[in-house]
Amino acid sequence: MRIGIAADHGGFTMKERMAAALREAGYELTDFGAERLDPDDDYPDFVIPLAQAVGERKLDRGIAFCSSGVGASIAANKVPGARAALIHDDYSAHQGVEHDDMNIICLGSLVVGYAQSWELVRTFLAATFSGAERHRRRLAKVATLEHRGR
Repeated sequence: MRIGIAADHGGFTMKERMAAALREAGYELTDFGAERLDPDDDYPDFVIPLAQAVGERKLDRGIAFCSSGVGASIAANKVPGARAALIHDDYSAHQGVEHDDMNIICLGSLVVGYAQSWELVRTFLAATFSGAERHRRRLAKVATLEHRGR
């Protein structure tokens, strides 16, 4: 599975730890930055390239961090093909993939600790889209809206 990861200064430390764990677990990982801790950086500079790669299917899934996860989620969802959600619970980590084909998980590094983030990421990566007719129908409606906005 090809995974991308990104964070601004608010999620930088969490991203670094998560990237190391993912590599150790054998995932193919692309790091979109930040490359260093810079308190003046902006989450769109890292999250948007990640979301573009996922939306264009160059990557299978994405993981984005910022302090709350909110900004990362908002930015990622502006990109066609990206289906990002702010996730802080186990159920949503798998249900978002199974029902809504979520392809980017957004996490708040000041909201969820590392151990829980690791569990959420593993749950997200293990989940698969159900392909059920009702779920495909709903995604088609979202895709129609997305294409209208271009």
